[in-house]
Amino acid sequence: MAALKKHFSIIIVALFVASVALFYMIIGDNSYIAVHDNLDLFIAQFAMLKNTGSFFAHGVSAPFLGGISRDVLPSEFSLYTVLYMLFPLFAAYVIGYILKVLIAVFSMRLLIVDVLKDRSGKEKDDLAEETNIATLIGLLYGVLNLFPAFGIPFASIPLIVFLLRRMYISPRYGKSPIYLLLIFLYPFVSYFSYFGFFIIGYIFFAIIWLWIKDKKVPVGLVKSILVLTIGYVIMEYRLFDMMLFSDTVTIRETMDPGFMSGKEVLRLMVDAFVNGMMHADDVHKFLVMPVCVIYFFFLNIRYIVKKNVRGIFKDIYNLGALMLVLNAVVYGIYYYEPANKLLGMIAPPLKGFQFNRTIFFNPVIWCLMFFIVIYRVKVHQIVKYAAALAAVAIVLLTPGRYNDLYTTAHHTVRALVFGNENDELNYREFYSTSLFENIKKDIGYTDGEWSVAYGMHPAILEYNGISTLDGYLGFYPQSYKESFRKVIAPALEKKELTRAYFDDWGARCYLYSGTDDSIVMATKSMTGVTDNTLYVDTSALKDMGCKYIFSRIELSNASELSLELLGDYKGDDSPYTIYVYKTK
Repeated sequence: MAALKKHFSIIIVALFVASVALFYMIIGDNSYIAVHDNLDLFIAQFAMLKNTGSFFAHGVSAPFLGGISRDVLPSEFSLYTVLYMLFPLFAAYVIGYILKVLIAVFSMRLLIVDVLKDRSGKEKDDLAEETNIATLIGLLYGVLNLFPAFGIPFASIPLIVFLLRRMYISPRYGKSPIYLLLIFLYPFVSYFSYFGFFIIGYIFFAIIWLWIKDKKVPVGLVKSILVLTIGYVIMEYRLFDMMLFSDTVTIRETMDPGFMSGKEVLRLMVDAFVNGMMHADDVHKFLVMPVCVIYFFFLNIRYIVKKNVRGIFKDIYNLGALMLVLNAVVYGIYYYEPANKLLGMIAPPLKGFQFNRTIFFNPVIWCLMFFIVIYRVKVHQIVKYAAALAAVAIVLLTPGRYNDLYTTAHHTVRALVFGNENDELNYREFYSTSLFENIKKDIGYTDGEWSVAYGMHPAILEYNGISTLDGYLGFYPQSYKESFRKVIAPALEKKELTRAYFDDWGARCYLYSGTDDSIVMATKSMTGVTDNTLYVDTSALKDMGCKYIFSRIELSNASELSLELLGDYKGDDSPYTIYVYKTK
């Protein structure tokens, strides 16, 4: 009984992980996986690396966007990439989710227990209750439905904080080569553009602050920042090579962030504080935020009543609250034109860089602050466990863009129990590999023949080994965007919203409708399509080397565009009807 009580939280985590693994084993690729910035982006990129065997290749082109450099795809020195090297694509995705949860639990537990040991002077065995709570908070952080392709970098943030803390506070650990080695290897589970840049920035400011505070150089952190930077450069050498040594002008330099007025920016800051943002939607507003905000006022009013104003500035909880606010402010400032352009003038290499990604650190701060409240408030341990588990349950049961578990369970139960069909595509249906294998065989498709997609994401073709002139990427050459624009100019001329979407952003280098706002349907039906006319410059398309158009829409003006219909294809296990056209 004592052992059960001591390891209560680990049992909960083990049961959850086992349940998730069993769930996905039963449902398989009939699972409903988030499409936006996931199936339509990163999964297709990993598929291209796997299909072409180019994980470690150099000087080769990736088969999308007309043959862009392989270097724009994920580094081979990344845990996520290794998973896709070793396992089938869907299995790699599921294993990535499970590892994200386990890494979050391990990292959060390690960090929190380490801090408590130092502050309380107790040994780990004397912190059973606190360790259980820390583990449950780690589970809470692990199940947050954040940007799937960067789930592990999100989950590992407490780990780097633990390592840096050890390097700072303890000479014994600071001199240990093993800790420096772990910091060097940390980029293997991180990602520079989304996290590494900011982590290095935080360390830099911490060095200055602690240098002033302690009146001596924090040698451990100086070593850490050097080693960590070297680690990022080595692990993501392809990215750094492009950033530092390429003079290619990319679409990043011409993107319009969508600047807002001062009032709109203020509203955005408040929204970011309360709701996070699309890729960091941690649903903290339903329980974690109310608890933390109430405790914030209780804590600081108590300091004032006790006439201990200095305590307000020394309490680590208030530091967390300050960071939450600052990250929300920075998120909004990015969309304020004077501030954005000022950064571009001061640091030209950062022009177009999304410095507001500091908001990605708010989920871990909310979780740590929630732990502090549970730890400090004097209630029975069962109440503390219940609060942590309630927060976990809220995350798992709240529908959201990236809540694959909820979406899959919801659609599966509705179909089995009520017989209700839904219009969303599951993983198998989205990619429809059997259908596209049959199409490729029937038309005699040869690797490297260029194609475009219409009415569906080009990622579907890329996943199935079909080379595309179109595609989705946030930093391809501006010259290619201008060339592709000639192809879709007839559509852009007819739809101002689409023109602005492509010209001001352009990451989705797609064929667009000249009538409908969106022609890309990640659904079984094609409801909403009102015009079967394809508005493209066929001559420009052929000049780019296009041979095939794969369309979910039967084109009404194919003959006018000098397109030959090779056939319409349906699959027994696919909701698609694909019309394949060949340029004459």
